[in-house]
Amino acid sequence: MKYMLIMRSDDAAKEAYQEMDFNEVITRMGQYNEQLISAGVLLAGEGLADDVAETGFVVDFSSTPPAITDGPYGETHELFNGFWILEVGSKEEAAEWASRCPLGPGSKLEVRRVTDESDFAAFADNEYIQKEAEWRAAADKA
Repeated sequence: MKYMLIMRSDDAAKEAYQEMDFNEVITRMGQYNEQLISAGVLLAGEGLADDVAETGFVVDFSSTPPAITDGPYGETHELFNGFWILEVGSKEEAAEWASRCPLGPGSKLEVRRVTDESDFAAFADNEYIQKEAEWRAAADKA
């Protein structure tokens, strides 16, 4: 099973982060990532830029065509700062790895199962479900 760990922080956590030794932050997060890699459970993981006002945008589908704006982004706690995708054997194993993450007070990990082919078995004859399987097979070979 795949699970996505989505990192979220509130304003207090972001302020505390600014006061931390960045080298220590990198070291602690690097050690966590190394544990995930050594255990063979890490499929992907990335941090996201904090400069959302400069490089990010919102695509709002409330209108046709969709409106693209530089915000608003909502409250700080609604944003996410990064993610990991893990391949684990159970929800409990995902929870165990999530609980080891070196985050402090005001930070949270939202853990969500990533869907797979079995979630769409009732639609196996759909052209795009079949194409998705082909795309994944081709990506695996690359």
